[in-house]
Amino acid sequence: MATEGIEAVFLTTHNWGKAAKFFQTLGFELEFATDHSSGQLRKGDGPFVFIAEVPEDQETDTRIVLNVADEKPFGADSGVEVVTPFEDTHYGTREMTVRDPDGRLWSLQAPPAKS
Repeated sequence: MATEGIEAVFLTTHNWGKAAKFFQTLGFELEFATDHSSGQLRKGDGPFVFIAEVPEDQETDTRIVLNVADEKPFGADSGVEVVTPFEDTHYGTREMTVRDPDGRLWSLQAPPAKS
């Protein structure tokens, strides 16, 4: 059971425009922006940063996304605390959430299930 490394950093923010400008000032380039206050930035060929705006009454958070080639080794018996099992995403992958020993949440992203 192994990951392939960091795929992305997922951030929520109360101000998409300010957050995007902050990362652009640090040298990240905007790859795309959506029409609902979110978008993706990247520096070189490293992991991407995806930022999504949330309402002011919602707490912001940061989540690291680890890429996996195959979801099968990461089931309930893997020794990893599964918070949510692998589920299809609206952006074409499968994603699960796990908790590390200190309580932090991590996302594992796998390719879509083969039909």
